[in-house]
Amino acid sequence: ARALVEKMNITVVEGAGKDGGSSEQEKDREKKDEYIVVFSRSTTRLILNEAELIMALAQEFQKRVITVSLEEQSFFNIIQVIRGASMLVSMHGAQLITSLFLPRGAVVVELFPFAVNPEQYTPYKTLASLPGMDLHYVSWRNMKEENTVTHPNRPWEQGGISHLEKDEQERILASKDVPRHLCCRNPEWLFRIYQDTLVDIPSFLSVLRDAMKAKPNLKKAKIASTVHPGRVREARCQTSVQTSNEAKLTVSWQIPWNLKYLKVRE
Repeated sequence: ARALVEKMNITVVEGAGKDGGSSEQEKDREKKDEYIVVFSRSTTRLILNEAELIMALAQEFQKRVITVSLEEQSFFNIIQVIRGASMLVSMHGAQLITSLFLPRGAVVVELFPFAVNPEQYTPYKTLASLPGMDLHYVSWRNMKEENTVTHPNRPWEQGGISHLEKDEQERILASKDVPRHLCCRNPEWLFRIYQDTLVDIPSFLSVLRDAMKAKPNLKKAKIASTVHPGRVREARCQTSVQTSNEAKLTVSWQIPWNLKYLKVRE
C-alpha cells in the first residue's frame, strides 16, 4: 500500500494513521478531524436509502460522512480520501480492495444483500485481518426480503435469470439463502448479489454498536512482521481406490522456500 501511494504521489492526510503518543490537544483535534467514507454505486447493487444511511452514521458517530464513487471520481482521488478515513462503508464488491489504504485502527463495514451469507464471501474480511493491516472488520446482512429490489430481466452477468428454465427461475426466486457454490458464474449468486438494498437503519446501527464495543485499540498494537511465508511448493493431490467402498486421498507439499528464515511455530 505504501509503495503504491508513493508511486501515485499521494499526500497523506495530516494525522492519518498516527501511532500513539500525541498530546491530549492533538488527540482531540485528530478526533474532530476524523471522517467516515461511504462507497456510492450508481448502476448496480445500490443502497436505495443512501442519504438516510449517511445521516444515521453522522448522528451516531458525530463525524463528517464523505461519499466516493468509482463512476464519478478517479482512483487517485478515492485513495487520497480513504487514506484519512476512520471508517469505510460499502456494499460487497471489488471497490472494497481500497480498504488496503485505510490507516491502522480504521473500521471496514461490508454490506450484503438479502440471501447472501457473509460467512461464505470473505475476501475483504481476510484482507482486513492480514498481519500488519490492523483493521476492524464488520459485516451487515439484509435479513428482510421486502427491503430488496431484484432484477431478473437484466443480462445474466448482472444477475438476470430470464434465460433459465422456468422451474429454475422459480427455485431461485423462492430461495432465502444462496447455497455454497463455485466462483463466479452461479446464476443464483449473481441474481442475489446484484440486488439493490434498502438498508434497515436500526439493525445496521445495532450491528455497528456491538462491533465497536468489541473493537481493540489497533492503533497502539505492535506492528506485525511484514515478512510472511511464501506459497507451499510442489503441492500434489493423489487419489487411490482401496476397495469397492473405500478410497484414499493424499495431499503433500514442500514447505515455502523462505520458511527456514522466519521465526514461525507451525
